[in-house]
Amino acid sequence: QLQASGGGLVQAGGSLRLSCAASGRTFSTMALGWFRQAPGKEREFVAAVSRIAYRTNYADSVQGRFTISRDNAKNTVYLQMNTLKPEDTAVYYCAAGQTYRTTIATEYKSWGQGTLVTVSS
Repeated sequence: QLQASGGGLVQAGGSLRLSCAASGRTFSTMALGWFRQAPGKEREFVAAVSRIAYRTNYADSVQGRFTISRDNAKNTVYLQMNTLKPEDTAVYYCAAGQTYRTTIATEYKSWGQGTLVTVSS
């Protein structure tokens, strides 16, 4: 089970850090990802991190601004979001899957509830 938190209202150019805490013993065996869904749009891939070696994968739209990380001791994955833009406004979801390489939402099998991020201009 995944529980996301940390969303809120921030001005353009600001920062937020999202957290996603997981329960269960399989956390360290899963790749973890963040997706987002803006009103009227499809859910889109944001970032993912591998089970070991902490390899990462980012959407082009967030590359260089967002950083995904994980702490297996705390069963938590993070998304540090810097230089936020109004177009980053969305509900952000964390998810667990088999590989960090995939950007396809249906290939992630476990999902948390979303946390809303609103970036004002």
